[in-house]
Amino acid sequence: MIVYHGSYTKIERIDLSKCRPTTDFGQGFYVTKIKEQAESWAKIRSMRYGHQGIITEFDFIGIEASKHIGNVKTFEDYNEEWLDFVVANRSTKERSHEYDIVEGPVADDKIATKVNDYIAALIEKKQFLTDLTHTQPNHQICFCTQRSLLALKSLDKNISNAYYKIREISKHVIEQLVSQKNMPEKEIYDLFYTSNTFAKLSDETTLLYQKTWQEIYEMLKEEIITIL
Repeated sequence: MIVYHGSYTKIERIDLSKCRPTTDFGQGFYVTKIKEQAESWAKIRSMRYGHQGIITEFDFIGIEASKHIGNVKTFEDYNEEWLDFVVANRSTKERSHEYDIVEGPVADDKIATKVNDYIAALIEKKQFLTDLTHTQPNHQICFCTQRSLLALKSLDKNISNAYYKIREISKHVIEQLVSQKNMPEKEIYDLFYTSNTFAKLSDETTLLYQKTWQEIYEMLKEEIITIL
């Protein structure tokens, strides 16, 4: 699936620490499958920063496939659960959930105003949700953690795509773990993605993505020798 990120600059490296908190699904990297929506985002950001808007395209492996990478949450439409989730994220700079990837509708400027009114108790939840029934279709996916970025691959051929290499290495390491250990698959995924080895691999500055998956696997074995 092709997804789009609209900004005032080309995204050559995703740095989650620079992503703004107090957003719909929390601090993270946001994309959409609706190109026109990304273009609108780019236009708004370009006006704010005085630059030309730029769309960066990514290949997203999809929500179902992403469930092998981490915890995924999908909101099919505006509903009470979506509202409570957005309010929780917009009310604090701290991480308020444990999902790696969250997909759902957008609280755009108009809707965000209503969210703020709801937080301030100026509008009831029932009325809020009723007002949303006439909202135009929209879409966003938030990549909230470092490991979630393995689900994305930049389509810009001029960018050295370390994310893709990290994703391929991770895939092979996990396959090796599955073949070697009699453990539930979910436990194996959690074991790998919460390891210090993966944390170092996913940090591009370490250049570990230039190593073979076998070398990374040996690093992992040394780290968790008591389990393996």
